[in-house]
Amino acid sequence: MNTLLFPVILAGGKGERFWPLSRKDRPKQFLSLDGSSRSLLQATADRLIELGGGWDFLWVITSNQIAEGVRQQLPDLPVENLLIESEGRDTAAAVAWTSLEIKQRYGEDAVIGFFPADHWIADQEAFAHTLSAATQLAASTAAIVTLGIKPTFPSTGYGYIEQGEKIGSFNELPAYHVNRFTEKPNRETAETFLSTGRFSWNSGMFVFRAGVVLKELHTHAPEIIEPLEQHGPDIYPQLPKKSIDYALMEKTTLAYVLPVDFGWDDLGDWNAIERLLKTEETPNVELGTHVGLDTQGAIIYASNPEDVVVTIGLEDVVIVRDRNVTLVVKKERTQEIKQILKILQSDSRFTDLL
Repeated sequence: MNTLLFPVILAGGKGERFWPLSRKDRPKQFLSLDGSSRSLLQATADRLIELGGGWDFLWVITSNQIAEGVRQQLPDLPVENLLIESEGRDTAAAVAWTSLEIKQRYGEDAVIGFFPADHWIADQEAFAHTLSAATQLAASTAAIVTLGIKPTFPSTGYGYIEQGEKIGSFNELPAYHVNRFTEKPNRETAETFLSTGRFSWNSGMFVFRAGVVLKELHTHAPEIIEPLEQHGPDIYPQLPKKSIDYALMEKTTLAYVLPVDFGWDDLGDWNAIERLLKTEETPNVELGTHVGLDTQGAIIYASNPEDVVVTIGLEDVVIVRDRNVTLVVKKERTQEIKQILKILQSDSRFTDLL
């Protein structure tokens, strides 16, 4: 089966946990975090257009605050394939609006895939093989297919998917009905999940036919899909703010999972840089000029090549120097960067730092 996939990049996120490098005018998806010359958004587009359809079949949905930046980053994207949200309403509204637009242009049997703009994928060939399998499953079955990442450690930062009955194989990959989605567990629960061999990480990547997902949205999230059908995107600011997981995936009986392994990271915070770039030969991860004495386990980033970061006697810290801000934080507390941003937002002296 050679069914065309319409890939959609979800590019509206803020990436606040990568502050101060990620800011309102330069969110995480515009950054290059792996030492390459391509931003996360550009790298995502690169691997998706290779799946066969080219630029004419790639879609992006983003916020009005960064839409111009998306155009600059992806100049070959057709203007009619860029959907601009007047106000961010989370992923359920984004999936609903984009699915409506693609259905209108290509029909209800069009197979759509949704992909966050800020993920890192190691093995492009394995990724393409997986997407072919997901497309086959979605084209032949009333299915909402999710890609489940085979867990490599008992993470407490990811949601989990429990696989149920096997329904067959697609492109030589086994597919399973989803038993349940579980939010981020504690460590003990995560270890139990891994011991069963039935759980995978929820990647946030989905594949389905337009007609299938729209019908399921009518059943489980009418408060989102019906206003969009009646009023179009002008109604966007009035839509409820819900994730696609909460609005649909945790409720539908049509969820299927492909447990996959192509080298994946959601690049959730600065510690992801270490997972990508750390080698046994070097004591630290350095993206910038660093002079250190008795410093190890550090992640050091300086956006200006003329800036020099000097450290003495530090261990397991993140140091980021960007423009007029220097961040120093213990690696175990990087999740708390969002709390700092709330403090900065409440003080007019610091609005230019956001």
